Amino acid sequence: MDFKELEKQARNNLNGSCKVCKVCNGVACAGEVPGMGGKGTGSSFIENNKSLEKVKINMRVIHNVSNPDTSIELFGQKMDAPIFAAPITGTTLNMGGKISERDYIEPVVKGCIKSGIYAMVGDTAVDEFLIENLKVLKENSGKGIVFIKPWENEDIIRKIKLAEESGAIAVGVDIDACGLVTLSMHGKTVVPKDIKSLRELKKSTKLPFVVKGIMTVQDALMAVDAGADAIVISNHGGRVLDCTPGVAEVLPSISKAVKGKITILADGGVRTGVDVLKMIGLGADAVLIGRPFVTASFGGAIDGVETYVNKVKDELSSAMILTGCQTVKDINNKVIYKNIGDSKGIYII
Repeated sequence: MDFKELEKQARNNLNGSCKVCKVCNGVACAGEVPGMGGKGTGSSFIENNKSLEKVKINMRVIHNVSNPDTSIELFGQKMDAPIFAAPITGTTLNMGGKISERDYIEPVVKGCIKSGIYAMVGDTAVDEFLIENLKVLKENSGKGIVFIKPWENEDIIRKIKLAEESGAIAVGVDIDACGLVTLSMHGKTVVPKDIKSLRELKKSTKLPFVVKGIMTVQDALMAVDAGADAIVISNHGGRVLDCTPGVAEVLPSISKAVKGKITILADGGVRTGVDVLKMIGLGADAVLIGRPFVTASFGGAIDGVETYVNKVKDELSSAMILTGCQTVKDINNKVIYKNIGDSKGIYII
């Protein structure tokens, strides 16, 4: 599928809510929440991209890697690449309202499945959107992960049961959404979660339980203490709190603290297969990609999603060849160029 035509169609269908910039870096849409931008100055969204851009990789060409294996197993599922479509919900709230929730999420779920990866689906202020997302998952054998907003635990547990009925492979709570503007605008009450609350949620399900919205070592350690199966290092795409560091900047220290104790997913500014390699080299087990899936679905439906995923997979494969990595497990901090003179220490692992 022609990518320029896909972007043109997406720009039209997004109805002014997203400019579909050549580089999706948060600059043009700063402060557009509701919308697809980052909160306030937009710096948290922008820093996700900047921090990842600053990371450089070591090119290695003397080796015997010519046909790398990009596959990985997570949550009991074999995947063709360490990539998930991030949970993005709310077509009428943030995406221009021209496309229905089903018409957005169904191509994402189906396109991901056809490409050998999985989509995450989400919850929002409009209850019907989660129900629609769960219907789509159930129609596709539950091949996806469900994220629920941090409501009162009683409400979350009720929605976890609905996720289980859909056949989901895992369930989680994006705890960083306790500050999401679009929820408070609709009179919805979200609350922060302590360790006790997270333990209660973990015990309520037999599915793998994921905590999304971790940005510090302390929170990562508490998620481990709460019994979570995985964390997502994420600042919610820069949409909940202005002036946070980028995900790539905090990932190494968090990985150093909890690697091997919990599955680590990273979500923030990933656009290409090289970005995927960087995040894994910095300590993630797999990544989430958000806004590009909106463009892919709005611009080309299932074909658009497949086109984008296959592009990222090809880029990852090429990057693995040029860094001498036969498997995803071979991608580690050795692929990261360590600039000892960098005052921020982004590359010092």
